[in-house]
Order: sequence, then C-alpha cells, then structure tokens
Amino acid sequence: MKRISSRFLFLLTFYTILQGLQPVFSIPPVQLTSFKQDTTEVNTLLEQGKKYFNSDPDKAISLGLQARDLALKIKFKKGEAYALKNIGIAYYIRGDYDQTLNYWEQSLQTFKSINDELGEANLLSNIGSVYFNQANELKALEYNLQSLKVSEKINNKLRIATALVNIGAVYYNKPATHDKALTYYLRALPLTKEIKDSSAIGTVYANIGEIYFEKGIDSALFYFKKSLIAYKGTENMPYALNSLGKVYLKKGDYEEAIKNHTQALGLAEKLNGKLEIAQSLLGLANATLKIGDEKQAIYFYKKVEPLALEIKSQIELKDTYQGLASAYAQMGNFSLAYAYQSKLTNIKDTLYNIESDKRIAGLQFDFDIQKKQGEIDLLVKDKKLQELNLDRQRSIRNSLIGGIFLVFIIAFIIFRNYQLKVKTNKVLDRQKAEIEHLLSNILPSEVAIELRRDGAATPRYYESVSVMFTDFKNFTQMADDLSPQEVVLELNACFMAFDDIIEKYNLEKIKTIGDAYMCAGGIPTKNTTHHIDIIKASIEIREFVSLRNQERHKRGLLPWELRIGINIGPVVAGVVGRKKYAYDIWGSTVNTASRMESNGEPGQVNISSATYQLIKHVYNCTYRGKILAKNVGEIDMYFVGEEIVHPDNEKVLELGMTKKQNPEVFN
Repeated sequence: MKRISSRFLFLLTFYTILQGLQPVFSIPPVQLTSFKQDTTEVNTLLEQGKKYFNSDPDKAISLGLQARDLALKIKFKKGEAYALKNIGIAYYIRGDYDQTLNYWEQSLQTFKSINDELGEANLLSNIGSVYFNQANELKALEYNLQSLKVSEKINNKLRIATALVNIGAVYYNKPATHDKALTYYLRALPLTKEIKDSSAIGTVYANIGEIYFEKGIDSALFYFKKSLIAYKGTENMPYALNSLGKVYLKKGDYEEAIKNHTQALGLAEKLNGKLEIAQSLLGLANATLKIGDEKQAIYFYKKVEPLALEIKSQIELKDTYQGLASAYAQMGNFSLAYAYQSKLTNIKDTLYNIESDKRIAGLQFDFDIQKKQGEIDLLVKDKKLQELNLDRQRSIRNSLIGGIFLVFIIAFIIFRNYQLKVKTNKVLDRQKAEIEHLLSNILPSEVAIELRRDGAATPRYYESVSVMFTDFKNFTQMADDLSPQEVVLELNACFMAFDDIIEKYNLEKIKTIGDAYMCAGGIPTKNTTHHIDIIKASIEIREFVSLRNQERHKRGLLPWELRIGINIGPVVAGVVGRKKYAYDIWGSTVNTASRMESNGEPGQVNISSATYQLIKHVYNCTYRGKILAKNVGEIDMYFVGEEIVHPDNEKVLELGMTKKQNPEVFN
C-alpha cells in the first residue's frame, strides 16, 4: 500500500498560530469605520482577515493588503510583518505556493529587521513547510534547522516542538532515515504534552504512526487513533482519517478503509483544503483498486492529478502515476500503463536525487557540529599544551645527553659520575616500564600506544557502539548501614568480577562512578559482534551477582540488587584530562543507556528498541511498552530473556542487524 504524504503537518503549524494569534497590541472591540489610521486599525484588519482564511481566502488577502499598506504608511513594522504573514497563509490555503513564499519571505525579513526572534522562528518553519510540500527537502531542512536554532535560543517550547517535527518530516520521506525521524518525533512529544497543545500532540502521534506503519508494526493503528482523538473538531481530522484508512486497507478491511477515506474527503472539501482532498481521493483510489474496481480507481486517480499539479505536490503526483500505471495494467491496457509508468519514473528521479541526499546530510552535520565545536576547541587546546610539555621534555633530554657526553671526556671523577648516571637511568627505565604498564591498565591498548607515540589521542566517531550501565538499587541506604571497609570490599569484589567478565567478551571498561559500572563494546577496535558480546556479558554479570546474593543470604546479609541497562548507537570517544588521563565516550546513545539502567528492574537486563532490533533473532525478549525516561522522552524498552535455541544461530549473528533510519512537518 502506498504511503499517503504527511505534508499535512504544516496545517498544525499555521493553525496553531491562528488559534494563538493575538493582535500586535490588545484593543477594545469597536467598529472598523471609526478607527483612526493607527496601529489599532492595523490590528483590527489583521483580526478580521483571520476570520476569512478558510471561508473566503480572497477576502483574507484583501484585508491583509489593506493592513500592510496602512502599516507601511505609519511605519508600523510589526504590523507590516504580521500582515505579510496573513497574506501568505491565505495564499497557502488557496494552494498558490509561489505567492505564499513571496509574502512569507518578505514577512521573515521584516521580523528580522525589528529583531523579533519569535516571529523569525515561526516564518522560518512556515517557509520550510512550503518547500517540503514542493518536495524540495534540502530547502525544507535548511529553513527548519534555522528555526530550531532560533527557537532554542529564545526557549520557546511550541516553536522548538514545531521545528523538531518538521525536521522529522524531512527525514521521514526516505526509508533509510526513518529512525532519525523517530528520534526527532520522540524529542517533540513531551514538549507538546507540556504545552498542552492538542494539535501538536495529534501531529506527533500521527507521525510516529506513519513510521510504525512503514515498518509493519501493529501499533501504527494505536497511534493513528490517538491522533484522531487529539484532532477531533480541528482542520487536521482528514489526515488522521486517511491514515486510519490506509492501515485498514493494509489489513484487508476494505469497508473500513473506504469509510474512513470517504469521511476524510467530506471534511477536506468543506475546508477546501486541496492537499487533503488529494490525499483522501488517493486513499479511495487505492482501496477501490484493491477490491478490483479499476474503473472507479482510475476515476479517483484522475481527479487527484490536476490537484497535485496545481499545488505542485510531487509526492501525491508520484502516488497517482503509480496507481494509474497499476490500474491500466490490471485492465490489460499496457500502452497507457507504460505511459504513466514513464511519468512515474521521471517523478522518482526528481524525488530521490542522490546529490540532494548528500547535501541534506551535510546540513544536518553542520548543525550538529556547531554544538560540538566548544568541546573540540577544548580538546585542541589540551593537545597544544601537551605538545608544549613534550617540547620542554625533549629540550631537557637533549641537555642531559650533552651533559653525559661531556662527562665521558672528563677523567676519573666524571667517570664515577657516569656510573652513577647509569644506575639512575636503570631506575628511570624501570619506572618508565611501570608507567607504561599503568597507562595500559588505565586506557585501551591502542589509545595508550597513540598517546605514547603522539603525545595525544585523537577523538573518534563510532557509528555503532554497545553501551552498558549497572548499579545497585538502594545503594546509598545500604552503604549507610555498613562500615566503609565493608562497602569497599563488596564493591571491589563485584567490580573485579565484572572486569574479568567484560575482558572475556572483548568489551572495554569505561569507568566506575560510586556503585555504577560502565562499559562498552565495539571500541576502540570496531567489530561486528559487540551487540551479542555485551548481552552475554550482562547475563553473566547478573548470574555472578545472583550467586553472590545466595551466599550473602546464607550468612544472614541483605542482597545487593543489581540493575543493568544497555543501548546501542553512535558515540564519540576520546581521552580527556591532562594530568589524570581518562578514556570516555559521549553522545545521546550513552544518555539513553543510562536511562535504560535507571528505568530497569533488579535482576533484569533492560534494553532499548535499538538493541532489541539487533538481538531479537538470538534472544527471547519481553516488551515492556513505552516508558518515559528523564530528558529523553518515551522509549520502547525490553527485558532480555533466554537465548533462542536455533541451529543457525551463528548465521543469524553474521547476517546481523542493519537498522534503517528516517523523517516529517508542522509549524
């Protein structure tokens, strides 16, 4: 079944704005004809224009132009900016994207000229949404990343949530970046709930449902139904109904599919929303084609084609040509089927331009790298300090060599000093060996070698790393009831055993913080089995603690209850510090792994959805549902169960688990 475009999300953008749009200055209601030509009259014209957005867009444009002209006359910049914005909204509803962009670009520049960052963030997101509807993903991502940057600067949660979902929409358009889209949606969900914006909540639920639908996950229906509830009574209901329709079509419930698409079409026609009308007709066309009524399907598809061309909607046009090609092929009219297949090929070439994909990835990289620049600057500074220290050490060493050479030239007294120097050097060599041995215990071997060779270790980015956290439940309370010696002895015994276990499975210990133990797999040397290795290690650690608790029980002591959390994803790894070196890793993968541990249960290995996708062919896992994790949002969590007994387990490990990633829009 074809995916219906989620570009409806722009509706959330400007309808949220419409509902919250206030006059630039509050005024008492009076008759328009009695107003003087001042800011009050501009605001009144703006309020009047809002009432005609859906019922009479031309009237809204006329009122907006009056407001703009009056604002220009009295040099009222803020009123001018909002007037230009209102005109753009009316043109958007009419489906005239060229005029929409024209007026919104003017509005954006006016907001910038008066340093109105809230208005700037809003217009950047709106413009990005239009480019998204025109399938210009590069421009859409560019404008929405700018909107996110400004929104985070002013800490406006509605604008941040809008930008996050819009960026997610861009990534959603390609299956390869669906997981990236889901990341942005999950970041937006708690914000929309916090500001209690039902339209925003409905949009995020709908987007998550879209991704689960593409992945073939049954919970897509659940999220679309939640979206419909949130959208009840709003202009966004057609999208939720169309989404439910395509789920029912996929399930083979054609009656329910047609029912939902028909209801969506009726609402869309009342709103005169051309994009929503096109999407509803596409849903009906797909459903009638499935039940074998090719003529009715062609009728619906051909009603979509002029609408899609009018609003320059490439995605709807692609779906239409694909449907027409299939319908004519089923009827045996292969000449027309070939003609529409050729049109479909041309549309696909436009939508899936490889060079555009590279530029989109570049935009995201530029945005992300700005946030890390401060950290990189600190690393560069430390490296320069290390290089200065090494230069001083080289100077000292050269001086010593020169002194030794002079000692050889002098007679008996200098010779005796030379013998003393030999003894000293032996001590230094022994100390050097001890230092190198100690360094190899503190840092991974290849990092230690690089540090000795170059005087610094280069930070590295790893695409896939397994991260595990453990800690003991109620440790602070237990520590208060024990002597310091007992606490240290018990922790030392556990951590020494953990060290042996992770070494056995080729994992790297990162650090301990109090009773917390952190390790990782796949670094610093990459490998393809780290996701299985870390699960095996976690199970063996759990078994060790269980056996130790049995011994404690026999001695009448309280058990130490261990929680374990695991996540897999990209990290940055490197050496920090100048005097006491420490090898560490950073990134959202590490934060999520920590949340896996803190939201786990004693005696269980709690893993993220990313981890589950990689090990589900090897271990039985119990789904826990979506659990809210602090500073992360709702996350799918699983408990690891028994290993699956399968004669081809080794092949499963080798075939492995390549995760797909992807995006969506609102305002």
